[in-house]
Amino acid sequence: MWGKVRKAGDRVAHALRTETKAGEGKRPHNLFEAAAAYVAASAEDDQERADEAAGWVSPEALSFGVNELAGRAVVALARERGESPRTVARELLGLPAE
Repeated sequence: MWGKVRKAGDRVAHALRTETKAGEGKRPHNLFEAAAAYVAASAEDDQERADEAAGWVSPEALSFGVNELAGRAVVALARERGESPRTVARELLGLPAE
């Protein structure tokens, strides 16, 4: 049982690690930098920058970062509007109010 838990933990840790390209002396990008750059580039319809940011971290880490960014953005916008996060999320997606 503990072996399965350890393996799952190893996979999560590996997914959250940042990757550096061989030969680059720069520090690695963290998953939140990658997510911010990826989402901003996507919003500006800049596929080249989005692809670059997507290469900074593993796909799993990017997905986690984008999800975290989305959650934080919805909460911030909900506070600003004085509405619930659920209402704001549904409105942003063009879904009918519940």
